[in-house]
Amino acid sequence: MTTHLPPNQSLDTDSSAQESPMPNNVLKNDEPDNQEMIDENTDALDNDDLLEEDSDIDDGDDEVPVAGQAIPVVVDMTHIVTEDQSGLRIDKVASQVFSDFSRVQVQGWITDGSLLYNGSVQRPKVRVKADDVLHLSTTLQQHSEDQPEDIDIDVVYEDDDVLVINKPVGMVVHPGAGNQTGTLVNALLYHYPQQHHLPRAGLVHRIDKDTSGLLLIGKTKPAQMALMEQLKDKSVYRHYQCVVAGDAASLLRHRRIDAPIGRHRTQRTKMTVMTAGREAVTHLLNVTPLNENYCLLDVGLETGRTHQIRVHLSHITYPLVGDRVYGGRRQLRSGLSEAQRQAISNFPRQALHAYTLGFVHPTTGEDVEVTTPLPEDMQQLIAVLSNGYDDEYDK
Repeated sequence: MTTHLPPNQSLDTDSSAQESPMPNNVLKNDEPDNQEMIDENTDALDNDDLLEEDSDIDDGDDEVPVAGQAIPVVVDMTHIVTEDQSGLRIDKVASQVFSDFSRVQVQGWITDGSLLYNGSVQRPKVRVKADDVLHLSTTLQQHSEDQPEDIDIDVVYEDDDVLVINKPVGMVVHPGAGNQTGTLVNALLYHYPQQHHLPRAGLVHRIDKDTSGLLLIGKTKPAQMALMEQLKDKSVYRHYQCVVAGDAASLLRHRRIDAPIGRHRTQRTKMTVMTAGREAVTHLLNVTPLNENYCLLDVGLETGRTHQIRVHLSHITYPLVGDRVYGGRRQLRSGLSEAQRQAISNFPRQALHAYTLGFVHPTTGEDVEVTTPLPEDMQQLIAVLSNGYDDEYDK
């Protein structure tokens, strides 16, 4: 189904009336994306989000074991601090020299005593001196309990190093409490069994179960690590489209939403805007009216917090259509026909789609951009909400 939006109604936020100029790196070289950070000073995208790396490295064995087979990997590595590294923090040096692992892993090992400094446990912030000794000894956690399942996946880009998947609505990204099967990881292990040894089968970030759209996956350990670093330094960008309850004029007053987000104090599955939260910035790149009280938004993320788009739009009182957690009755505005009211009330999920993904190829260094159209359910919703608005707009 192809839906034609009302003509001449796309209000670009790059106009001279823009309230705050948006950094160029948000328009394109944008998003850090994940819930867990790989660096203590960097935030990952989790609206979709950076996955904390907590799994084993490639042990160099050319044989590809069967997914599900237990393959313990023992790590025993020693490094002597050089003159050039003298004065740096332990965690900084360790992240440089034990580069097969993420910063989250390294910092955890410093804390739990797996990584010793001159034979003893020290805080990550301690400064090292030349000839000091870092010794890492640990057994890597296995991810082989995730089982392959014959589940269809929509591959929109693939080469020897990188995979981009268009995730459908309703698919959980990786196994967890209550979702041990039927996930994207289970599907990846079936179609790409060689990825059993990668953390989360190579996933670099994730999106909510009921959000559709593009997900980036590394097919090798170096590619996955490089892409995670790109998320951290904002050379990966993702743009989203969503349908919201709000008029264009009001939304254009919120082109840049800067409001810190943290976990709700009493409802622990929810996020909320709070003074003590982590920095969160969302940009409304384009606003397209569907009728007087509903719009299609093109959204870019400058940071990536859990549920960031949903929380920020709800915070400014213009929630996503279908968002039962952050929207509530505010989704229903005045002036709706019965068909429109029913379409909104019955829309089964948040109307949010990750439609553009851009990154620097980890091997070739070339810029890659992948796009995917709006899913059928959002196209139908847009068609119902914009029905008759063409005629009204042309009067």
